[in-house]
Amino acid sequence: MPGTFEPLPGGGAAVALDDVEISIIRSLAVQLLELVGPGPGEDAPDDPLAELFAEGPSEPPKDPVLRRLFPDAYSDPEGSPGPEEAEEQRAYSAEFRRYTENDLRAAKRESALAVIRSLDALTPAGDGGAILKLSAEESRLWLGTLNDLRLAIGSRLEITDEDDTDLLYRLPDEDPRKPMVMAYLWLGGLQETLVSTLMP
Repeated sequence: MPGTFEPLPGGGAAVALDDVEISIIRSLAVQLLELVGPGPGEDAPDDPLAELFAEGPSEPPKDPVLRRLFPDAYSDPEGSPGPEEAEEQRAYSAEFRRYTENDLRAAKRESALAVIRSLDALTPAGDGGAILKLSAEESRLWLGTLNDLRLAIGSRLEITDEDDTDLLYRLPDEDPRKPMVMAYLWLGGLQETLVSTLMP
């Protein structure tokens, strides 16, 4: 089971992680939390009514990683729209973003926090590392964070399609991107095996 999730009886998944792997995932999840930022009410006094009616931003984030995590809802993936259509798509995307981005950020924070808490709760095994056991719900939260981490790293590596991923395998060891590439590919393997445990 090292490095791959396996299904647990009755739902959920388990994976054996060594101390280094635990440290890497935890560090990346903390960085994701910092990137996504605090929620609308997390740095102000609690006001449930204000939070209920809080509007999110209408402009896409400037950081390319955040743009990847919170993409525009309306765009033409097939090609370049005309000026009028592009303006309409921007207006629809701004409206959609204003009413959904705060909730999306909250969901990403919840998933990242669940990953950190489950790692912090691990009981070390005698030979180092531990067996991480997740319920079906925890597995879904982990899956969301693994996906977000891969999107974030992929954005930093400027991966846009499958051809870019193929090139990563051929990077020389002295390339400064190599550690990030190794993390990207490893997280992809974890994500893939976790998805398979959730399949009926």
